[in-house]
Parts: sequence; structure tokens; C-alpha cells
Amino acid sequence: MNRDLTTGQPASVLWRFCLPLFGSVIFQQLYNLADSLTAGRFIGENALAAVGNSYEVTLIFIAFAFGCNMGCSVVVSQLFGARDWQRVRTAVSTAMLLTGGVCLALMAAGLLGGGALLTLLQTPAAVYDDSLLYLRIYVLGLPFMFFYNVATGTFSALGDSRTPFVFLALSSTANIAMDILFVAGFGMGVEGVAWATFLCQGVSCVLAVTAVLRRMRTLPGTDVPAPLFSGKLLRRILTIAIPSTLQQSFISVGNLVIQGVINGFGPGVMAGYSAAVKMNNLVITSFTTLANGISTFTAQNIGAGKPRRVRAGLRAGLGMVWMLCVPFFLLYFFAGSYFVRFFMDSPTADALDTGVLFLRILSPFYFVVSAKLAADGVLRGAGRMGPFMIATFTDLILRVVLAILLSRTALGATGIWCAWPIGWGVATVLSLVFYHRAFPENGVGDDGEEAAG
Repeated sequence: MNRDLTTGQPASVLWRFCLPLFGSVIFQQLYNLADSLTAGRFIGENALAAVGNSYEVTLIFIAFAFGCNMGCSVVVSQLFGARDWQRVRTAVSTAMLLTGGVCLALMAAGLLGGGALLTLLQTPAAVYDDSLLYLRIYVLGLPFMFFYNVATGTFSALGDSRTPFVFLALSSTANIAMDILFVAGFGMGVEGVAWATFLCQGVSCVLAVTAVLRRMRTLPGTDVPAPLFSGKLLRRILTIAIPSTLQQSFISVGNLVIQGVINGFGPGVMAGYSAAVKMNNLVITSFTTLANGISTFTAQNIGAGKPRRVRAGLRAGLGMVWMLCVPFFLLYFFAGSYFVRFFMDSPTADALDTGVLFLRILSPFYFVVSAKLAADGVLRGAGRMGPFMIATFTDLILRVVLAILLSRTALGATGIWCAWPIGWGVATVLSLVFYHRAFPENGVGDDGEEAAG
């Protein structure tokens, strides 16, 4: 059901909207963790390294899907807040058309250049074939991932965070079962892991897109036909989608560079990092998803001409993400070895030590990066994409450069993990400064007008 985020007590409204989003995060990460877990426990350490290695490449595709999601979500949220029902429907169909074109281009690039990317990553021969096989099957399923992301972005824009949660819960549970069936039951190896993901993504995509099309028919004003495409709305979508894609893409490219540095330390370090980074991604994705909820809240209120509610929304958002930081920090810092072992039946000492150290270095700084992502959510929802990108690129550049430099010192691989907190800290300061300039206490933004109005 659609939900208006422009009325009611901001903290209460945001909490009700974001709780299903957090549930979606859990199932999304179960979806992602299932591949690594199945590979590590039922196939072997090299299979885990292969899936983890390919995962860094798939993050590039996920970046584009995320951009389409955010472009659609922010623009539709603003139109929904303004009660412009006809343009809501046109924005959704325009986003779908854009997504189809982007997806076709990426599929061609992935199928033709996947091997070159893995070579560029210095993928060890022991895991190259499995990495390439997993990557090619994943690319074939890109249409499912892309259209599913636009569908969930549309639901979020309409204030409905429950419907995507239901679809994701069903598909994630099915993916775990299919992984085990294909690998443990049919002995398909890494190929089985990839096909399980393909099938489950396909089902969830069809269900989500069908539900969105039905929802569009329930909006007011359906007696007046809405155009399928609008160049003006496309430009608005691209204004959000391109910076969001660039943000995620550059992060993914940076991660690829870091993965290449990690690969130079051998399969043991690769496997340990692959296991630990999955756990870290669970946290970061949780923060990012809640930040997306803050973006939707911000966009609806900006569209409704109520920018003063945004500050209360950020305060509530910070409360949510910091509450989430506490259990993750305690679990990862003090019990990290149990989580790393969860991915591998008989981990080598090198793999186990790598994963545990990675989590212990990063987990105390979750309180820092979560504040950055919450502030970024406000900036994106308000369309302040310039400051948003400056903070993001600062974080990325620092992490990549420092990872390369510190890995060449006596710290070795440990130097790579130390680069994360430094990048997070500097970027958080920037994001909070940009937020306070856009939404100052006096309600007058840095351009001399009412904040983000």
C-alpha cells in the first residue's frame, strides 16, 4: 500500500517506513551470502575465492542497477509528494525504458570483456575458470536484476517498503535452497551456484514488475492516458541516476583495484577477505538501504514543499543506523572468527587470520561511515548530487591510494584493511558539512534560499 511520508511525526513515519527496508537488507544479504557460503562449505576454498573474485566484477553491474533504482525512486518520490499522478506513471515507464537500454549494453560488455577483466585482476589460474563461468551466467541474468531494482525503487517512492520485502524474502529463501540442491544435490559446483541465482532473480523480477504495473493502475487519474516516455523526466532521472551510478561504479572499480592488490597475496588471503568482506557488505548495505529510505523521505517532503521536516528525518535516521552499529561492532570485533569459519569448512590459518583482522579493523568505524551514508541520503533525496559525489570520491580515492601504498610497507595485507577507516573518516566530515550547508538550522540554505526548496 502507498504511504504518504509528508505528514505525521517525522521520526515515527521514517521508522515505520524503514523497518521493512531493514528486513529486506537481511534477506538481500542472505541472497548474496548463500553463494559464498555454498561455495566455501560444499565445494572448497578455491571455489569461495572464485565466487568472491567474480563478485567484485558484478559490483560494477550492480552499480548501474542501483543508479536506475535511485533515479527512478527520487524522481517518482518527488512527483508523488506533489500529487502529480500522471507524471508518476510516465516517470516509471521512462525509467523502465532507460533500464532496458542500459542493461543490453552492459550484457554485451560483460559477455565480451569478462575474461579480460578477470585477467586485469590478476586472477590466479587455480580460480580463473570458475570465476569466468560464474561471471558469464551472472551476466545473462542482468535483465532480472535491473528491472527488479527499478520495480523496488518505484515501490519505495510510493512509500511502500513492505511489498519489496515480501518478494525478496521469498526469492532469498528459494536461492538458499536452490544453491544447496544444485551444488550438494546435483554436484554442479560453481556453475550450480550461478544458475541458482539466475533462476531466483528471474522469478522475483517477474513478480515485482507485474506488481508495479498493477499498482500504477490504482493511482488517481487513470482515466487520462499517461505518456510512456518523457524527455524532461528522463533528464531528471539521469540527474540522479548518473551520479549514483558513478558513485557505485567508481567504488566498484576501486574495489577491483584493491582486489587486484589482494590477489597478489595468494588464495588464502583472497578467501579470508572474500568471507570477511561479505560480512562487512552486510553492514554497509544495511546502512545504504536505510539511507535510501531517508532519500525517499527527503524527496517526498521536498516535492510537497516541506523541506523543514528533513532535519528531523535525518536525526531519526542517525538513531536507526547507530542502533544498528552496536550489535554489528560487538559481534564482528569479538566473535569475528566464528563468522569467517561459517564460510569455510576447514579454513587455512592464512584465510582465518585475514578475515578476523579485517573485521576487527573496520568494525569500530561503522559508527562513522553510517553517519556519512545517512547524510548522503538526504543530499541525494534533495538532488544535491555535486556535494554527494565529492564526499564519495574522496572516500574512494583515499582508500584505493592508501591500500596500494600501505600494502607495500611492512604492514603487507594489513595495510589494505587500514585504508578503509581513513577514507570513511575524511568523507564523513565532508558529507556532514555539505548537509549542514544545505539544511541549516535557520532554514536558509547555502544558496540563500529556503533549505533545499
